[in-house]
Amino acid sequence: MLTFRNFAKIQHPERQYLNLIEHILKFGEKEENRNGNVITTNGVGMRFCLKKNTLPIFTSKKMAWKTCLKELLWFVNGSTNNNILNKQNVHIWDGNGTREFLDSRNLFHLKENDLGPVYGHQWRFYNAPYSKEYGCEEIYKGNGVDQLEKIISNLKNKDTRKSRRHLMTAWNPEQLDEMALPPCHVLSQYKVNDNDELTCILYQRSADVGLGLPFNVLSYSFLTHMLAHHCGLKAKEFIHFIGDAHIYEDHVDVLKNQKNNSEQQYLPAFPSLEILSRYENIEDYQLKDFKVSDYEYLDEYKMEMRV
Repeated sequence: MLTFRNFAKIQHPERQYLNLIEHILKFGEKEENRNGNVITTNGVGMRFCLKKNTLPIFTSKKMAWKTCLKELLWFVNGSTNNNILNKQNVHIWDGNGTREFLDSRNLFHLKENDLGPVYGHQWRFYNAPYSKEYGCEEIYKGNGVDQLEKIISNLKNKDTRKSRRHLMTAWNPEQLDEMALPPCHVLSQYKVNDNDELTCILYQRSADVGLGLPFNVLSYSFLTHMLAHHCGLKAKEFIHFIGDAHIYEDHVDVLKNQKNNSEQQYLPAFPSLEILSRYENIEDYQLKDFKVSDYEYLDEYKMEMRV
């Protein structure tokens, strides 16, 4: 019988994702969700090796990895201002930043494209009161808990780097109702072994398997490489646990085509990542500091994003 640990070692690691699609379509339950009908399953996991600079950008379809990285750097900088992403031609959060959507969340005081205290705020300024007057334009540095900086400080310290307490949470019950969207990827843990290799373990409460999940895998793999590089460690592995993994009904045919196409061809190997600079502050990294090499993919697939 195959174990969860050795499953990823006997085939292309992306097969875990493609097999998850097949499992949901065969055995998942149909549900009426707040933003569409889905087929869902509960409690799944995947793991991806990051050694030798491997970066799990899925290759069964084309992925906008630069868009994913720009969003991650936006998180790392503690920003919740969607205008900053728009200026970089990133539109992931557009649907959640409209006047109509914010009003549906009773966030009448927020300006359009102010997303409230979402991921970046919790990572860098956990539970700092979110200004009703200035919102995302307020300077929060020095307020709340800088979870990311605490992790970095402990990872750099040889006396603390192997602790089991390097956790970062985006789930803040006190501020959920102030957020345009409650967080989906809610808790990450960072573990260092005796070889100074860094593993990231993520718990995600909810995952859109067609569009969101590939981005989540890539985003936290980027983050793991980034933290390892920044703290003088080596990236080892990204481990992903998902509470509710679901496929939207209108994504089904596209995902079937993606899976069938991948079975008729060899999946290209994952590309490699080189981080070209090392800075004193984690927020100083920019897109130009990340070099992705040898990314190949089989085809392009379009799916509608839900808000």
